Amino acid sequence: MPRKKKTDTLTAAAATAEATAEAATTAAPEKKKRKTKKKMTIVSIRRKESVATAIVKDGKGRIRVNKLAVSAIQNPFVREAVLEPVRMAGDRVNNLDILVRVNGGGTMGQAQATRSAIARGLVAHTKDDELKRLYLDYDRFLLVPDPRRVEPKKFKGRKARARFQKSYR
Repeated sequence: MPRKKKTDTLTAAAATAEATAEAATTAAPEKKKRKTKKKMTIVSIRRKESVATAIVKDGKGRIRVNKLAVSAIQNPFVREAVLEPVRMAGDRVNNLDILVRVNGGGTMGQAQATRSAIARGLVAHTKDDELKRLYLDYDRFLLVPDPRRVEPKKFKGRKARARFQKSYR
């Protein structure tokens, strides 16, 4: 088999490059398909030391908390608290995906923050005044953040209000 010279390979590469460039200029330009952006609402709310961020967007009706399906939550009280605003909304959430990220605090604080974030996200996404009134009549803290926080511990005591005991014997 005879060996090719470097100039032969260079001219062949140049010829193919010219051919592809010529084909690109003569071919009709293809239109790029644009993806339609789905309507998305992002809401954040705090409860005690927990912070929950809910993303509500059009979809198939999936609800996830920290990338975990709500049905996989072990504690039934937590699961019911998280699903409460969804059940109250009824058919309005059948075609909405709800993704919630929550961190900080304890289990029930996270559940209450998630519950409030879902409710506030649904009201903001649907812009439904009837749903807003329903939530406010049922429980005001579904939409309004709870300002209560833990009182800090003071000196001369074990807790915020308790004091060390004195002994005179």
